[in-house]
Amino acid sequence: MGPFETLRNGKRLAAITPSETHVLALTLVVCATGTSLAEERSAVLVEAESFRQRGGWVIDQQAMDQMGSPYLLAHGLGRPVEDAVTTVRLPKAGVWHVWVRTWDWVSPWNASGAPGRFQVLLDGKPLDEAFGTRGAAWGWQGGQAVRFAADTAELTLRDLTGFEGRCDAIAFTVSEVAPPNDREELDTFRRECLGLPAVVPSPGRFDLVVTGGGVAGICTAVTAARLGLKVALIQNRPVLGGNSSSEIGVSASGKTNMAPFPQIGNIVKEVGPEGDDRRRRIVEDEENVRLFLNMHVFAVEVRNGRISAVVAQHIVDGTRLRFSGELFADCTGDGTVGFLAGADWRIGREGRNETNEPMAPPAPDNVKMGSTLHWQSRDAGAPREFPECPWAIQIDKDSCMDLMRTTRSRYYWETGFRYDAATETEFIRDYMLRAIYGNWAFLKNRSGLRERYANLELSSVAYVLGKRESRRLMGDVILTEHDIRSKKPYEDACLTSTWGIDLHTPHTVNEKHFPGNAFICHGSGLPKKDVEIYPIPYRCLYSRNIENLFMAGRSISVTHVALGQVRVQNTTGMMGEVVGRAASICARHGVSPRGVYEKHLVEFKELLSKPVE
Repeated sequence: MGPFETLRNGKRLAAITPSETHVLALTLVVCATGTSLAEERSAVLVEAESFRQRGGWVIDQQAMDQMGSPYLLAHGLGRPVEDAVTTVRLPKAGVWHVWVRTWDWVSPWNASGAPGRFQVLLDGKPLDEAFGTRGAAWGWQGGQAVRFAADTAELTLRDLTGFEGRCDAIAFTVSEVAPPNDREELDTFRRECLGLPAVVPSPGRFDLVVTGGGVAGICTAVTAARLGLKVALIQNRPVLGGNSSSEIGVSASGKTNMAPFPQIGNIVKEVGPEGDDRRRRIVEDEENVRLFLNMHVFAVEVRNGRISAVVAQHIVDGTRLRFSGELFADCTGDGTVGFLAGADWRIGREGRNETNEPMAPPAPDNVKMGSTLHWQSRDAGAPREFPECPWAIQIDKDSCMDLMRTTRSRYYWETGFRYDAATETEFIRDYMLRAIYGNWAFLKNRSGLRERYANLELSSVAYVLGKRESRRLMGDVILTEHDIRSKKPYEDACLTSTWGIDLHTPHTVNEKHFPGNAFICHGSGLPKKDVEIYPIPYRCLYSRNIENLFMAGRSISVTHVALGQVRVQNTTGMMGEVVGRAASICARHGVSPRGVYEKHLVEFKELLSKPVE
């Protein structure tokens, strides 16, 4: 990062070189009527995610569209994590007010105990207040006046609990006024502090811009690149794989290489289950793919019903890039690009009165399949303590059903059925953490199985949410339960799904104990053995109202019921292989995704029948 500069009366002064930390300095000039300079206030902002040494804290970007930024999370499974440390440089020594942007993460449930407590230390001395103990939403806390003898200080975040303390940023102000917290004003404050250029820089123009680095996104990018397209693959985590990555840990399901196009699935197999490093190598070995990890797409530019560019922000250093292109593929799972572009979309269950699907509810509602955090335990070889967690979900012998008396999670640990996984990710994730920790505390401390669990300790708990359903983007064909059950033929059938109509719903017993907030599910729907393979039409894989937008993944054009069959990762990967092929035809003939179906269907089918190497 280049030096930031102070401003006075609109003129640049000498540049101040920052430390390795992403330290942001801003001088605010406020003019009063009849005077050229009424008041001057200086502020320095340190973004937590850019600490020089993050210690045991991890970067969480899942809620940045709602709260404004990535943040550091003390995800210690009940054991305080190692300190995060950096150096802050101030414009001058003297008295500065110190503000910390955080909140009490269990406040939505009015839970006591403030599990996310942490300290902020300056040159080894903690501030008077422990943070993460109050606030019903993200905001600035503190404001303690601190006298600095020098213009630099060591800045430390010290976790006190190991239970999900979180810090967005630390601000130092000369005045007693906290930085802005309004979403728009805070974003402006950050951008001005960063000195971001008025025109966001571009890494170049691409034939295809793929957003989302899960299995669907990888297969889309690799297929298109091998067919000669210049591709950008944008992923907002440090690893590829999405739900099958090491961060989430959901195994890929579904068969590949099925008729009528048995070559579809080759790249899915190549990507395989071997892990994050293999997926990254496959992508980086492609000459025509540029991989952009840790970049979160937050804005989309649209002109005359076509996307012209997406804008992404780096989740560590805050830099932004504008990706322009001819074609775009939404492989985010949440339909993020389509949503921002104004594509037609749905969320929740359609009603039987609309679709006449036997498995649909009588009327539409907001119920969805939920999201998962996988967890595991291990035998430590000696007794291990785990604290009581009064802030967690309280479990007792009646509510601890058999599915919860376990040493690791399975697919049925699932929640958020009535919430929006695209916009309420932090809430859903935090609720599941409360369920996991509350259940573990009961098993370890109060259950009749205490002796069995005495030597066990939690070895891993995911903090990145594994989602099954959120937004679905509408295409020229909306696949339904009737299509699947009746084996309705489509002339543009392009890949074959092999899963059952597998719809997850709240477990009735768990729902009885936790009304409206179940965290154990039923896997319901049409069993796999009762469903023959079904070829999905290509027209489900592009937007019906955004001319140059493809979709691959769980946000394709299907009803809620039909999603139960097509959502598994091997199937979504094959969607990517189809989209990559279609994109190559778009580029060759200068047509839209719809134009592939309308004008080049024969050529498209020929390409589907051939391997891509």
